[in-house]
Amino acid sequence: MATMDEEESSFTLPLIEDDENKQALVTKLEEIEPNSSHSCSTTNSFFKTCFNGLNALSGVGILSTPYALASGGWLSLILLFAIATAAFFSGLLIQRCMDSDSNIRTYPDIGELAFGKKGRLIVSIFMYIELYLVATGFLILEGDNLQNLFPNMEFEVGQGLTIGGKQGFIIIVSLIILPTVWLDNLSLLSYVSASGVLASGIILGSIIWTGAFEGIGFQQKGTLVNWDGMLTAISLYAFCYCAHPVFPTLYTSMKKKHQFSNVLIVCFILCTITYASMAIFGYLMFGPQIQSQVTLNLPASKISSKVAIYTTLVNPIAKYALMVTPIVNAIKTRFSCRYNPRFLSILIGTNLLISTVLVALAIPFFGSLMSLVGALLSITASVILPCLCYLKISGIYRRLNGQLVGICLIIIVGVCLVIFGTYISVLDIIGNF
Repeated sequence: MATMDEEESSFTLPLIEDDENKQALVTKLEEIEPNSSHSCSTTNSFFKTCFNGLNALSGVGILSTPYALASGGWLSLILLFAIATAAFFSGLLIQRCMDSDSNIRTYPDIGELAFGKKGRLIVSIFMYIELYLVATGFLILEGDNLQNLFPNMEFEVGQGLTIGGKQGFIIIVSLIILPTVWLDNLSLLSYVSASGVLASGIILGSIIWTGAFEGIGFQQKGTLVNWDGMLTAISLYAFCYCAHPVFPTLYTSMKKKHQFSNVLIVCFILCTITYASMAIFGYLMFGPQIQSQVTLNLPASKISSKVAIYTTLVNPIAKYALMVTPIVNAIKTRFSCRYNPRFLSILIGTNLLISTVLVALAIPFFGSLMSLVGALLSITASVILPCLCYLKISGIYRRLNGQLVGICLIIIVGVCLVIFGTYISVLDIIGNF
């Protein structure tokens, strides 16, 4: 059976650019042997690690930042920068935790060092649930954007049975994705999914072009502050910074590990500028009429809009298999070795896909679901857990000082946001039915 370290290595597949290291990870996915040791490359340069970090932080969250800004008003931008700062600080805490023990390779390793097996279990649970719900969000995103391209589409299934366009597109996309979850070799998809940085740039550029040259303009004034939607805005902003589980892999892959803090600075600054730019331009273009994904507001007949929408559609299809592979590997370890690993992978992957399709059909609300992920999972995994682990590993909780007070304050605020943000997100989901 595979070790937990091997499970986590699959999560880093799209983030490693070195061909030899990527092939080593692919080999682990193809044939995992019991008791094999975990190895990690130490060959990545500063710039390569920056690219991998940008790819980790760049995701579908960029599509929801205008909606988040519309939910909270212009002043909520302050909270975007505050969340980015807190997430950056917790990234530094992860680095300090790893500096304390050279055997740490993965995020669950940090949880285990701090709180034993229970710590590893808690960290792993949050990681896998987040992966599962983000994969579900991919399907909802595909259905929403395809329906925007083909608004009057319906599907007839049998006599007298009609499926709506969005639901039909979700099912069709899942059938397209299905062969990818059967693949043993995910190296090709890893290259496609590593285009997240480029995709974010193309989407942002296309939307700005649409506003500037396609007759939409940037005339919307918006609202200064909307207290009712502030928690939704915070949750969606937090969803943009959910890459912390891969920071340990980025750290261990570097030649000069002391430069990791500079990597975090570059990645957080560039990604925050991108997220803020998308939020501002999208809100100026569509104002309070902005939808949960800014691409849904774009006129589908315009070339620049099609570029943005098609770019949005490609990445989730390529990323889905990579997103669920760690979950598949974790489930496989619970079965006896007498079962054929290839058969288990196909069976588990297929059932996972079916389950995410059912969830996407039952809760087809992208903004609300991603708000729930941001509030419940991203804040916990990216802010609260790194702070708790650092307190335990460093031992600074034993003496009162400014750092302890600051970290405790971050934890308290984070817990409050998790509780109230999750509550509001669940109410929002229920209200959409």
